[in-house]
Amino acid sequence: MRLTTCLASFAVLLHLPATAAPRAEHVFIVSIDGAKPAVVAEAETPTLKKIAAEGAVTWQASTIFPSITLPSHTSMLTGVGPDKHQILWNAFTPIRGPVKVPTVFSLLKATDPKAVTAMFVGKIKFRHLWLKDSVDLFDFGGPQTTAPVAGSPEIEKDKKPSQMVAKQAAPWIKEHKPRLCFIHFPDPDTAGHKDGWGSPQQKEALKVTDQALWQVWQAIKDAGIADSSVLIISADHGGHDKTHGLNTPDDMLIPWVAWGQGVKKNFTITDPVTTYDTAATALWLLDVPLPAEFDGKPVTSAFE
Repeated sequence: MRLTTCLASFAVLLHLPATAAPRAEHVFIVSIDGAKPAVVAEAETPTLKKIAAEGAVTWQASTIFPSITLPSHTSMLTGVGPDKHQILWNAFTPIRGPVKVPTVFSLLKATDPKAVTAMFVGKIKFRHLWLKDSVDLFDFGGPQTTAPVAGSPEIEKDKKPSQMVAKQAAPWIKEHKPRLCFIHFPDPDTAGHKDGWGSPQQKEALKVTDQALWQVWQAIKDAGIADSSVLIISADHGGHDKTHGLNTPDDMLIPWVAWGQGVKKNFTITDPVTTYDTAATALWLLDVPLPAEFDGKPVTSAFE
C-alpha cells in the first residue's frame, strides 16, 4: 500500500465519530423507603454513613409532590415528574397497567439489549414500573413472572422485609453482575406508619436496613466490580407523625448519596438535587442518551 493511501486512510479514521465509553459499567440504585435525613442522622446506620463519607452526599435532596411511594419512585426511575408520568396513585392497581413513559431499564435496553438488569423490591406496587422486556429479573420475595396478579388489600399489605430483599439481591448480583440494578428496602416506611417517624422502632428499622445495605455493598465488592460500579442511595420521601405526603421539609427532604467509580470522595453536593435526577445520573453514567422530555439532570458535580 502506498504511503499516500495509508495517510488518506488514517485521515478518514481520525474523522470517524468516537464511541464514548460509559463512565461506569454497573449502576446500582438503592432506595431506603421513608428515610428522612434527620432520622437517619440519629439512627445507627454505619454502612450508609461510611458510604456517604467515602463518596458524595447531600442530605437536602428533594422528592416530588405528592411525596408518596409510588409516584416518587416512578420519578426516580423515569426521570420525569408526575405531570408527565401520570402515576398519581399509591397502591397496586392492575387495571391501570404499567407506567406509560420509559424507565431507566427500558432506555438502557433500547441502547444495549444485552444489558443485564434487575429490580429487587419490597412492595408489590412496583409492578407498575415493570415494562415489558425491560428487566431480566423482577424479584418480590422471589423471582416473579409476567402472569397477571390480582390487586387486593391483602397483597398490598404484604411487604418483603429489607433483610429478605438483600438476601435475594446479594447472591444474584455476585453471579450476574448487572449493568443496572434497583433495590428497594421498605422497613423504615413500615415502621414509620406503625410507630411514627423518628420513633425508636423506626430507628431500629433503619439499623436493620443498614445491615441489609451492607450485604448489597459487599456483594458488589465480592462480584469484583466495585472499581467499575457506581452506587446511588436515596429515598422516596421523609415523613411526620405516622404519615407523609405533604409539601413540607419533613416529607420532601431525602438523602442522595453516590459512591464508586469516578465519584468525588468526602464531597458535599451543594447543587439542588431532585429525585428524578437519579434516573438522569444513572443513564449518564451508562452512556445512554437522555430523552428530550426528561426533567432530571445528571448530578455531575458529584463526579470527577
